Amino acid sequence: MTALTRARDAVERRLLTTVLGLPEGLQRRLAGKPVELDGDTLATDLQLMLRLKKAARLPAVETLPIDKARAATRHEAAQAGGDQPIGELRDLTAAGLPARLYVPTSSAGDATGGGDPLLVFFHGGGFFVGDLETHDAPCRLIAERAGVRVLSVEYHQGPEHPFPAAHDDAERAYHWVVDHARELGADPERIGVGGDSAGGNLAAHTAIHAARTGLPCRLQLLVYPMTDARHGARDGGEEFLSMRLFDEGFFLSRIFMDRATECYVADDAQMDDPRLSVMLADLPEGLAPAYLCTASFDPLRDEGEAYADLLEKAGVTVTRRRFDGLIHSFFNVVGAGRSGPAAVAEIADAVRAGLH
Repeated sequence: MTALTRARDAVERRLLTTVLGLPEGLQRRLAGKPVELDGDTLATDLQLMLRLKKAARLPAVETLPIDKARAATRHEAAQAGGDQPIGELRDLTAAGLPARLYVPTSSAGDATGGGDPLLVFFHGGGFFVGDLETHDAPCRLIAERAGVRVLSVEYHQGPEHPFPAAHDDAERAYHWVVDHARELGADPERIGVGGDSAGGNLAAHTAIHAARTGLPCRLQLLVYPMTDARHGARDGGEEFLSMRLFDEGFFLSRIFMDRATECYVADDAQMDDPRLSVMLADLPEGLAPAYLCTASFDPLRDEGEAYADLLEKAGVTVTRRRFDGLIHSFFNVVGAGRSGPAAVAEIADAVRAGLH
């Protein structure tokens, strides 16, 4: 990265944080008329962010070649993530996969020998974009606020590595973490799994796998997870309402989701595989308690909440939370505005409650 690029990025980030830090009334004037859909109002700061993104006339990630789409995703995440403090970072490999360990400032695991709670985290990005860097900021925030170690794991993605590559990686990584918990400064009995969007799908699958194989899993953190590859439209049925209401104009678009499917799923029949569509899974006994949150202006909202229903019917303890006014990817917006940071802070508090 050149000095000029770094300077430009710094100016862009400062502009975003300044504008999204303005008083609510001034933000409303800049954002325009409130957006109201399905009984809810889009958060003013996120409406303004979407308006700024549109005004910049940058090409949508889903329209770019794979390498440029990944670079653009990293850039957007860096702009919205800000500079989040962390006690310690360690880059390592987990089951042969790139991984990053976040150690909170409050950690006493190494000193006491007892080990800290640890969350194994899988990033979102539609199984074709996203990496350790795109989710660095929220992982830092969760580790510090929850007082837990977070191990973020990068997995193989499409189109180079189609389904079930990412799901196989997630299983292998979780086994590796359980086997190497002490080396990671973690308590083997206080390990959980989490992820957002596509990563939420991987986390849900990994929790199921852990229950079936007897691996310890204290918590499954599912942040607006993709739980149904067909989004409800199977056997002649209609798509989930949220998919029809919010598939354009609220960050996550239908075009992005179609591109994600094209990149990761080689055969339409795989859409009904219970690893990819966990809504179709036979849920085992002993499944970890879940914290499942959705965003009201997210096309994945309804399938996430439908999965929460299934978990509850299977006897799983579920804490569910719909964040009103928020959009898909709020999880990455922790360095600007008020809505995203507040929501992720609440998620971190749930992680603390579930793993400590």
